[in-house]
Amino acid sequence: MRYCVFVLTLATTALVPQSPSAYRITHNYALGGDGSWDYIVPDPPSHRLYIARQNRVMVVDEDSGKLIGEVTGIQGAHGTAIAENTGHGFATSGKDQSVLMFDLKTFKILGRIPAAEDADAILFDGASNRVFTLNGDAHSSTVIDPNAGTLITNIPLGGKPEYGVSAGDGKVYANLTDTSEVVEIDAKTATIARRWPTAPCKQPVAMAIDTIHHRLFSGCRSGVMAISDYQEGKVVATVPIGAGVDGAGYDATTGNAFASNADGTLTVIHQDSPDQYHVIENLSTPVGSRNMGLDPSNQRLFVVSAKFGSAPAGGRGRGPVLPGSFTLMTIEHSSSAH
Repeated sequence: MRYCVFVLTLATTALVPQSPSAYRITHNYALGGDGSWDYIVPDPPSHRLYIARQNRVMVVDEDSGKLIGEVTGIQGAHGTAIAENTGHGFATSGKDQSVLMFDLKTFKILGRIPAAEDADAILFDGASNRVFTLNGDAHSSTVIDPNAGTLITNIPLGGKPEYGVSAGDGKVYANLTDTSEVVEIDAKTATIARRWPTAPCKQPVAMAIDTIHHRLFSGCRSGVMAISDYQEGKVVATVPIGAGVDGAGYDATTGNAFASNADGTLTVIHQDSPDQYHVIENLSTPVGSRNMGLDPSNQRLFVVSAKFGSAPAGGRGRGPVLPGSFTLMTIEHSSSAH
C-alpha cells in the first residue's frame, strides 16, 4: 500500500502547474533611431523616460511610448539627472568630459559644465541640492550647482565608479567596479565618508536603494547582487542574478529588487526581511536588455533592445543598430498589468 501511495503522490505532483510569472512585458514601443544606448532614467512626476542614445537623450512618454523630444549636442551620452525644483536636467557627455544642462520643458541646452574623463552616470541629491557625476576613468565625482549650472568641485573616489544613488539624507553612494567597493559621499561637504568591500561580489556596476530599511543593492558582473546595510557599512546578503548586469531597481511597494542582464533575463528578487532575499524568477527579455529604469510611482519597469547589423571589419565590437529596431518595453507586475 505504501508503494502505491508513493506512486500516486509522484503522479499528482507532476500534474501541478508551475507558478505563473510574477512579471510580464505588457507593451512594446518601436522608437527607432540610430546609435547605441545607455541609462534609462524615469522622471516619476511627469511619467517621462530619459534614454541616452550616443549623441542625444531621447525623452519618451511612459504611457504612450511616444517621443516627446530630444536633448541634442551630446558626445557620448550616458546618464541623465533631473532637478525638478530648478527646472533643469543634466546629461553627461563622456567623450568631451562635460555635462550639459538643459531646460526640462523645451529640452534646449542652457549651458555646458566641465566634468572629467569618462563622465558616465549622474544623479541629483535633494538634501544638498547638488548634482553628482560619476567619472569612470577619472576615478572621481564632479559636483555641480543645479541652479547656476556651475562646477563646485571634483571629489577623488579612489576607484572607478559606475552607478550611484542618493539616500535622501545627505549621503550619496556609488559602486567602485575596479576595487569592488561601495563608497559613501557626504554630499554637503563633498568628501568621502566611508567605504566598504562588496565581497564576495566582484565588479559592482548597477545600484538601487531601499531607504526604509537602509539597504543598497549592487548588481555585480560576477553574477550576484550584493545587498549592503549602509548604516553599518557591510554586505548582509548576496543573491544570484543573470550575466552582464547593468541596471538595478528596488520597488518599496512590492519589496522586490531587480537586475537587468545582457543575457536576456530580468532577475526578480524578493526581500523577505532586510537581511534575507530569494529569487522569484528570471523573466525572459531580449538579449542585450541590460539597462533598466523603474518608476516607483506606478511600479513599471522599462528596458530597451535593438537588432544589430554585421560587426565591423576585424570582428571587434558590435555592428550598427538596424533601422527601426530600437524598442522600448514596459514590464509590469502580473496583478497590475492590463
